[in-house]
Amino acid sequence: MRLDRTITVVGAHAEGEVGRVITGGVLAPPAGSMFERMQTIERDMPWLRDMLLFDPRGSVNAAVNLITPPIDPTADFGMIVMESDYFVPMSGSNLICTVTVALDTGIIEMSEGINTVRVDTPAGLVEVDADCANGKCRSVTFRNVPSFVLHDNARIDVPELGPLWVDVAYGGMIYVLVKIDDVPVSLRSEDARRLVELGENIKSAAAMQLPSIHPRNPEIHTINQTAFVGPVETTDGMRVSKNAVVVSPGRLDRCPCGTGTSARMAVMHAHGELSVGELFQHTSILDTQFRCRIVETTSVGTHPAIVPEITGRAWITGISQYGVDPDDPFPSGYRLGDTWFR
Repeated sequence: MRLDRTITVVGAHAEGEVGRVITGGVLAPPAGSMFERMQTIERDMPWLRDMLLFDPRGSVNAAVNLITPPIDPTADFGMIVMESDYFVPMSGSNLICTVTVALDTGIIEMSEGINTVRVDTPAGLVEVDADCANGKCRSVTFRNVPSFVLHDNARIDVPELGPLWVDVAYGGMIYVLVKIDDVPVSLRSEDARRLVELGENIKSAAAMQLPSIHPRNPEIHTINQTAFVGPVETTDGMRVSKNAVVVSPGRLDRCPCGTGTSARMAVMHAHGELSVGELFQHTSILDTQFRCRIVETTSVGTHPAIVPEITGRAWITGISQYGVDPDDPFPSGYRLGDTWFR
């Protein structure tokens, strides 16, 4: 079998969201920080993301993660997240997939009970408690990077919709958050395509009209995704809500979305809807769940911030080897608008 650039990938999903993990065949470039490493891969190794995510080897409904040596000497490993349109500083579902794969495949040693894992990401160091039993990582609880509101109840004008009041918040990526009751669509699975269409239009309008720059890293400056959020209710003493996050270039996140949940918790805390330590259950379009709470408050620059904690599960789906036949006319893959919506 003639294959160049043979890469080993372990398939996994976190509460429905596909997050494949590269475990062999790629050497991470040297760098002074994980953010610099992410930028170097994006600039100098774009074939890696394109080959593994674009057709005919990949799918719009997946992300891929590269396990690397850490830059921070206190971390167990580093993680670079590659999504369809963006290399992103942090992703909760991809972290859950990557930690699960690292433990279940023996990349890092597993012990019975709670395994503390420190992951070096471009967004910063993320601490994880992985609950393991009988050789399997059963759940992952991570304390995310500080999350905060950038724009509170701001007006934007959206083509076909008109004026819309939104929040913009950072949770590892920058989100525009839209109340589902303010748009002509529902959070039902049958409305998935319409959610994507509206979400991409809203994201484009918000990115143009609401400049959003991380106060400590000006390289993080783009509203990446739209989060449609349902009303918050209290069930059995727990705050509960549903959401749907639109991942560019146009699909729905299958899970409740870790960084989107972090951004939403920052907005909820700012609005007095969620207190430190109060339990919050976030539900996805598939009705899968993350269990969450705010660990503490802090600040990022002049922005009041929270430290979110999120628990979710991942499952391995298979192990594959990908490569490129020297005669293949699509070594970096391709994207067609029937599935790669724009």
